[in-house]
Amino acid sequence: MLLTRQTHGSVLSGLRIRCVRYSSTATSNAYASVQRLPIPALEATCARYLASCAPLLSADELARTTAAVQAFARDGGFGEVLQERLRGLDAKEKHSWLENIWLNKAYLEWREPSLINVNWWFVAPPCQFADPKTGLQLTSTKDAITDIQINRAAGLISSMLDFKHIIDNRLIPQEFIKDSPLCMNQYNNIFAVTRIPGEKADTISSDYPSKATHIIVQVRNQMYKVDLFSKDGSRVSVEGIAKLLRLAEKDSLSSASQASVGILTAGQRDTNYKGYARLQSISSQNAQNLESIRTSLFHVCLDNHGGDKKTAEETHYQIFHNYNAHNRWFDKAIQLIVLPSGRAGVNGEHTPTDAVIPGQLMNFIVKAEPAVNPSGAVSADAVAPPKKLNWQVDSEVQTLMAEAEKTAGALIADTFSVLLQTDVYGSKYIKDVAKASPDAFVQLALQLAWRRLHNEPTAIYESASIRLFKHGRTETIRSLTTDTWAFASAFDDASVSMDDKRSLFGKAIKSQSNMARDATFGKGVDRHLLALRTLIQSPEEAKRATLFTDPAYIKSMYFKLSSSNMSPGDAFYGGFGPVVPEGYGVNYAIGKNNLKFSISHKPSCKSTDAAKFRETLLRSLVDLQKLFEVEE
Repeated sequence: MLLTRQTHGSVLSGLRIRCVRYSSTATSNAYASVQRLPIPALEATCARYLASCAPLLSADELARTTAAVQAFARDGGFGEVLQERLRGLDAKEKHSWLENIWLNKAYLEWREPSLINVNWWFVAPPCQFADPKTGLQLTSTKDAITDIQINRAAGLISSMLDFKHIIDNRLIPQEFIKDSPLCMNQYNNIFAVTRIPGEKADTISSDYPSKATHIIVQVRNQMYKVDLFSKDGSRVSVEGIAKLLRLAEKDSLSSASQASVGILTAGQRDTNYKGYARLQSISSQNAQNLESIRTSLFHVCLDNHGGDKKTAEETHYQIFHNYNAHNRWFDKAIQLIVLPSGRAGVNGEHTPTDAVIPGQLMNFIVKAEPAVNPSGAVSADAVAPPKKLNWQVDSEVQTLMAEAEKTAGALIADTFSVLLQTDVYGSKYIKDVAKASPDAFVQLALQLAWRRLHNEPTAIYESASIRLFKHGRTETIRSLTTDTWAFASAFDDASVSMDDKRSLFGKAIKSQSNMARDATFGKGVDRHLLALRTLIQSPEEAKRATLFTDPAYIKSMYFKLSSSNMSPGDAFYGGFGPVVPEGYGVNYAIGKNNLKFSISHKPSCKSTDAAKFRETLLRSLVDLQKLFEVEE
């Protein structure tokens, strides 16, 4: 089954989450009940689908697609058969008809590398996180693990444990869109969560609430199990954590170097599975190591390079893929990465949660700096010293590691990304002057930049959170509409008056906002059609599913422009790779008075260029102000 990558991000389409401060004492043992995701009416989904196809197709193509959709959705047609099967599935599923379909089809059955294709990374202005309050300490020393690096990592680790305590004790306040509660389930999938490679499909291991007391520290491609709780449950102090990190770092210099088996997690999923399975079969020690990784709360990666780089443009690649995919375990839900300068970031595996959820963790730990010791904190002497994970590998594992490294190297070489941070304006200007939804406004800017570079419409993806529903993840906002393309096409046309352009702008904003609202409230297109498609039981039935055999179906979900909104981006924002070879991956964050973007493309595609897109996007953002200038 062809499924283009459309998983990144998870924002609420410009609808603001209402949330209060974290509390030190629980106010409730249970979160508000949210409704199950309803199954949209087949006729309504088909109507929305046809509307989304219209700007992509010629008149003849649209007529053909309309006929195919009508045949599929007619009374007594095959669409109704699949719709009835979906109702039956919904009756059997505990939480949602979509939950397992999306988890399997979007993630676990995907056999391409998780590196770049699935994993996200976080960056914050002006760097990966807000830099240490003492400032960066740049160093050109090679193979350096510095004091500021160790100390900052220790503080961030301690604050992450604070956040785990908040989650486990249900102290995170209920979140809302306006007065409607959101599902809080994804918070359970941050800590002690690991993707496990499988033969045909992977699995997710999630222990909530985890009783694990350790993390995995990676330094110089060596891995250490580091306990952070004493036998009586007391937490190690920030100073104690720093001591444990330094002990691991010193041992990485003096002890026998172990095989860098983490590279397996950067390869094809089948390669990863074969390596994982072989490691388990070679020795019980390997199996114990993999179990320690599986159950660890999170990973901490102490890099011994990059300490001389100052700007986010220079360092975000280190958070994205580390140039060579070393010193990482890309199957772990959360990897905290700290550079010798004190700069820090996070790389996350996307399967268990949408990025906005660990984003709340990032907000928390950055705002908590400098970290404060928990009550009753103990010294490092209260726990065992770091335990190195020693591996037994054979020629088969070595061959698989080499294969994974080659795959990762090619993927990294064919991924280019740039950052754009501008104070030209932000949400305040967009709301006060443009009188528009900030998210819809940025989507129009992206479409204008695309049109200026490529001059033809393309399917455009933006993710919408559907956490209004039980165990909700995301739905696609098909951001390209007839109205948005009409505006993008007319903007540079001198024969169109400014008043007409303003009128087209208003229609485009309304059109995109309506698509976003429909998606957020469970009235999207893509997830419903995906579910129906998965319920086809034979090649003969597939021929009857005329909506899916029509060429417009693939064209309408071949997202050359894939985007996600991580606003407001005050503490961080992030990025991801393009979802199709000829496309761009664009993450953005809309601050009150600034805008932040990351833009990626594949250099092997000669028709795309992230640097040119950045330049064109900035020009488009500036030019859009002409719509709101008051003529003398």
